[in-house]
Amino acid sequence: MFEYFYHEIMRRTIISFGSIFNNVNIQHDNSDGSVVSTTKVPLAYGPTQKFLARLEQVPDLNKPVQITLPRMSFELNGLNYDPSRKSTTTQTFLKGVKGDKSTIAKTYLPVPYNLDFELSVFTKLNDDMLQIVEQILPYFQPAYTVTVDLVDTIGEKRDIPIILNSITTSDDYESDFSTRRALIYTMRFTAKTYFFGPVNTDVSKDIIKKASIGYVAGGKTTTPTREVTYAVVPRATKAYGDTVTTNLSEDIDDSIAIINVNSASGIEATNYIYIDQEEMFVESISGTALTVRRAQDNTTAASHVLGSELKVITSSDNNAIEFGDNFGFDGSI
Repeated sequence: MFEYFYHEIMRRTIISFGSIFNNVNIQHDNSDGSVVSTTKVPLAYGPTQKFLARLEQVPDLNKPVQITLPRMSFELNGLNYDPSRKSTTTQTFLKGVKGDKSTIAKTYLPVPYNLDFELSVFTKLNDDMLQIVEQILPYFQPAYTVTVDLVDTIGEKRDIPIILNSITTSDDYESDFSTRRALIYTMRFTAKTYFFGPVNTDVSKDIIKKASIGYVAGGKTTTPTREVTYAVVPRATKAYGDTVTTNLSEDIDDSIAIINVNSASGIEATNYIYIDQEEMFVESISGTALTVRRAQDNTTAASHVLGSELKVITSSDNNAIEFGDNFGFDGSI
């Protein structure tokens, strides 16, 4: 039933959550307003009780504040399925493999889960706590979104909302008031992440390479007068490879229909070519001058400078059609 795969999604989400809080600082001032010290608040993964136990084992509470307190810790303490973000369980999508667009990968739509986190802030001084909390709260209204590369194989990045659910406070005392151990704020968050299944890179049978439509004319009769079949082979609308065929030998604006290149030896009439982000159709060639139709397949005609790279869209590009490409169809036959 199952096969081995591991995308490190939980690990990546946990690291992304912790990275939000890894640059919190506190500052101590003199009575005249001059800065005495600035301390970066340490952050570690672990339960609150672990750090409280560590504080209780320190007999000397008069050490400098950056050695004992303040500090922050966080941990994952819950994992729940989120039915409100449920998608079709059998639906798949295709995408180019990261770093190799000639290989197409297929995977099922992800499963939504909520990860529950607790962030604990420990300080000895109330002003330290107020500084830390004030650096965190403005970013959560109540959600703060981080972008996480969930599946590195296909470069699948998702925006993960992290929602601040609640804040509780407590003072941990030992003996009299002067020996107060720690002021503790606990913030509870929910990260709305996704889990992906295995990625299949053998999808050659899943790509449509040719489509045909049968059409029978003649109206409502048992003896139709003709039969017509329309067929079309999908083609790429941009060059995926790094092979440069030639370069422009002059600047062109967005209305020029004849462009000059350094060499036309690798180009034929009826080829589609790609310059920067614009696709063109070559109608005819005379020496190094190409007569072209600009802005093909919904690309935008633009100005291009001397030396711009020209790539010919070839059959190998057709085999590298990526998810989201319109397959060369424009909605008409």
